Amino acid sequence: MTTTDHAATDHAHAAADRTAPADRTGARTGEAATVIDGARERIDALDDRIIGLVQERMAVSAVVQEARIRSGGRRLNLSRENQILGRFRDALGTPGTSLAMTLLELSRGRI
Repeated sequence: MTTTDHAATDHAHAAADRTAPADRTGARTGEAATVIDGARERIDALDDRIIGLVQERMAVSAVVQEARIRSGGRRLNLSRENQILGRFRDALGTPGTSLAMTLLELSRGRI
């Protein structure tokens, strides 16, 4: 990103900070907007941690796959993947299965 790009981004963020609470947060009061802004900061921090954990999971999965392939095994272990799908489904319900499928897809690398 160039210096000009950074300046434009900073300007856009400053303009967003000056918008009315309802425009920025959907809240109808300043108090609610403050709560929402704080919660969104926490969500952003959690998302950063989740992204880092997913990247770590991908790296560990690559180690497992490499070891399995070097030993003459298959790249994927479908029974293990089914265990993971069940674990996420049990913990998070049906949407957990979709989340687990996404994680598995990210962790498989190129097939």
